[in-house]
Amino acid sequence: MRRSEVLADESIVCLQKALTHLREIWELIGIPEEQRLQRTEVVKKHIKDLLDRMIAEEESLRERLLKSISICQKELSTLCTELQVKPFQEEKETTVLQLEKDLRTQVELMRKQKKERKQELKLLQEQDQELREILCMPPCDVDSTSVPTLEELNLFRQRVASLRETKESRHKQFVSIKRQIILCMEELEHTPDTSFEKDVVCEDESAFCLSLENIATLQKLLKQLEMKKSQNEAECEGLRAQIRELWDRLQIPEEEREPVAAIMTGSKNKIRNALKLELDRLEELKMQNIKQVIETIRVELAQFWDQCFYSQEQRRAFAPYYSEDYTENLLQLHDAEITRLRNYYDVHKELFEGVQKWEQSWKLFLEFERKASDPSRFTNRGGNLLKEEKERAKLQKTLPKLEEELKAQVEQWEQEHSTAFVVNGQKFMEYVTEQWELHRLEKERAKQERQLKNKRQTETEMLYGSTPRTPNKRPAPASNKSGKVRKMNTTTMSSATPNNSIRPVFGGSVYRSPMSRLPPSGSKSVVTSLCSGKKTTRAAQLRANKENLDLDGSILSGGYSGSTPLQHSCSIKSVASTYSEFSRELSKASRADATSRILNSTNIQS
Repeated sequence: MRRSEVLADESIVCLQKALTHLREIWELIGIPEEQRLQRTEVVKKHIKDLLDRMIAEEESLRERLLKSISICQKELSTLCTELQVKPFQEEKETTVLQLEKDLRTQVELMRKQKKERKQELKLLQEQDQELREILCMPPCDVDSTSVPTLEELNLFRQRVASLRETKESRHKQFVSIKRQIILCMEELEHTPDTSFEKDVVCEDESAFCLSLENIATLQKLLKQLEMKKSQNEAECEGLRAQIRELWDRLQIPEEEREPVAAIMTGSKNKIRNALKLELDRLEELKMQNIKQVIETIRVELAQFWDQCFYSQEQRRAFAPYYSEDYTENLLQLHDAEITRLRNYYDVHKELFEGVQKWEQSWKLFLEFERKASDPSRFTNRGGNLLKEEKERAKLQKTLPKLEEELKAQVEQWEQEHSTAFVVNGQKFMEYVTEQWELHRLEKERAKQERQLKNKRQTETEMLYGSTPRTPNKRPAPASNKSGKVRKMNTTTMSSATPNNSIRPVFGGSVYRSPMSRLPPSGSKSVVTSLCSGKKTTRAAQLRANKENLDLDGSILSGGYSGSTPLQHSCSIKSVASTYSEFSRELSKASRADATSRILNSTNIQS
């Protein structure tokens, strides 16, 4: 049971008690029944009136609530339509009072949303209008009476943000162009003369209309000023180049050049006029010293001829170079020729520099080839030999690549100009091929000379015996403890040890003469390996050495004694065959010894 029902029951009980109490009072007083009836009617009337009033008030409340519900429902439906949101869904099994409260709360919320949207739309319209005025764009038509949707507001925000970015970008562009225009006007000493130029330079930046047309006009004005400035700078640089050229030709001292240094930078009108005056003064001085100027130009011509790889025929083609009639006409011819050559070199500078690089690499390659045949390089002071070999290996890789690149460039140049690219009077690739051929012939000639020299030396050694080469900078050998001396052919050598090989400074191992040794006694004959054409072992060499040493300490002759006749253990044919093998072993040993010396020097350096 609800508390309200319990309270109603209690109210009825209280009313009954009150009526019972009234009847008791009336009974004690002795009020007659008729009066009691009247009084009871009065009590009934009062209670009924009170209850009727209360019921009327509650009925009125119910009517107001229902009316409010109806109004809220209508307004809520309208707001949902304006805001383009889903209709409000009423809860089921709810009281009138709760429904009225929910509807009223929802209406207030949607009214607030409508108000915020309209305020934001108004603010965006104001910003849009302001930006469009600055950018000189037509206004945007927007219905301010209707309530914008969320999508419409979002699009409006994006449009305003885009206009703001456009404004910032154009403003930065305007400020940058304005700064450059002011600098150009100051450099050109130009004052604004048109209304547009005055608006750009003199007016406030915020008052300038940032339309596309104005920005384009600004850029056009800047280009015009920059073009004029570039022309002035080019003219001034040309004047300065002529002045420097005349300074060099006339050999003007530095003391006379220093006062003009102030006008050697800048391009203002006063500087340009000062340069013209200085050039006129130098031109007059040039005509007074025409011979000196022509001689200076000829030196410069020779330099350009070298840089352009002119042949003697091409140089002699310019006949005025050899004339001694120093006139103004001759000077003009020299000026025209030096101008032509300078332009020719500038146009093909990259190609000429490539040829020059090849020339330098080729000279370095020839230098390495010359050093490779120099025996003194094995001294290897400071690790130069290792560095030289590294540079040599690097050059052998880069030189062919450089030739291929130049070949492609020359072919492209010849296709573009429909003429041959000439170096020293001949085509470049023919020139390169000729240099390689000359190098090959030179190597062949040097090889033949070495072979002829070795042949003559070997023939001499075969007839007279070999001469040992003594080291120049080695410490003195130790004393000969054993007192034993070895004799090779007819040449006598002292040795600190009984070894059979002596190593000189430059030549590696010393080889025996291809002539055969005589045996130590007349009863035995010893044939060396050189006569037989076979290599001797270490043990065989030691045995041969022991047989050549006298136990008394006296030197045994490798040929013959006074009492013993000369005996050869090989024929003429065996000597001839031994000589060829001797030459081969000599070259092999030289290469092996050179390699070992390089490795030893490398180890010492590391």
